[in-house]
Amino acid sequence: MQIQNRNLFRLTRLVLLTLPKILRFFAKFRKPAKRLLLIKADAIGDYILFRNFIETTKLSEKYSDYKIDLLGNQLWQDVALQYDGRYLHESYFIRPGSYYEAPLKTLKLGWQLFTNNYEVVLQPTYTRVFITDGLAALTAAKYIIGYQSDNEGITPRYKNKTDKFYTQLLPLPNGVYFEFHRNRYFFETVLDSALTVKQPSISIPNNSRKGIAILPGAGAFKRGWEKEKFLELIIRLRSQTAQPIYVIGGPGEVENGNYLLQNLPSGSVDNRINKTSLPQLIELIGSSILLISNETGATHIAAATQTPSVCILGGGHFERFAPYPDDVTHKPVCIYEKMPCYYCNWLCIYKTNEQQAHPCISAVNIDEVWQAVSRFL
Repeated sequence: MQIQNRNLFRLTRLVLLTLPKILRFFAKFRKPAKRLLLIKADAIGDYILFRNFIETTKLSEKYSDYKIDLLGNQLWQDVALQYDGRYLHESYFIRPGSYYEAPLKTLKLGWQLFTNNYEVVLQPTYTRVFITDGLAALTAAKYIIGYQSDNEGITPRYKNKTDKFYTQLLPLPNGVYFEFHRNRYFFETVLDSALTVKQPSISIPNNSRKGIAILPGAGAFKRGWEKEKFLELIIRLRSQTAQPIYVIGGPGEVENGNYLLQNLPSGSVDNRINKTSLPQLIELIGSSILLISNETGATHIAAATQTPSVCILGGGHFERFAPYPDDVTHKPVCIYEKMPCYYCNWLCIYKTNEQQAHPCISAVNIDEVWQAVSRFL
């Protein structure tokens, strides 16, 4: 949460912390509708590891006759509507960070959620943040359920206040660490039922598989393998396979993509960076023979579409998002150099300049990745 305008943030904070108390008072005089709100406003990979539980909730015995709404992230709006829209009554897609200095926008959305008269609000995200905690509270729902959470996304100063908005906060049991398993535990607890869904999945049209997809970025620059190593990897691939190579990604991968194109012979790769929608990207990954990437949403898309993948992995969220546990099939092959400082939540203890990857990423060498990739050729 980086704040530029402190005055606007103070007004937003007032909306998030004070208005819920007023709305909760007025909510006592109304009968809640049979309506449930799911709040999941994280990044693309988080959505992939969560999305199967939208269907599970709608088809559950407990909430089958409820209208199910979703408050999600604009980053994955198109794919949520395409794959999960049939289970949803209303959908709201936001960029969470844009609300901290937008008190009127926050007030407008909060009022809209309040007037929907939800009986239940579920926020399965373990690492809660201030804005979605506040939006959950503004619904004044009869039941607001979330995780006890850590302080990675919200400071203790605000978490101590927003904890009080929830009617139930679930502790995370020992042994439930992988993000998909956290989601499954949350919904099994809330739905009072053992769930059959065992791993993330996305059904795409049955296409014959062809091509190798490479995503040469990581959202945050310092979490990504160096572009020079991706270049060397592509050169080796071109010498060993006739499969087409797709360079994929969004705006964050444009710079690395340009570097690769400038240093490869013309026609070496098919550049799809910033040229596909998210649904198209999912179909491309799902019809490829192999994905190579850093630990990004693409890694989880590959697992969900049963596409083999090789993941260059750092230690910030080690074992929370990757490597996948043994009970998940079609999991990525993860290449990493484990260091004593792993599990740091990307609060790196090493000082590096802006143009250097974190040491746990740069320690992964090209030969290790090539050895993993060559098994799939």
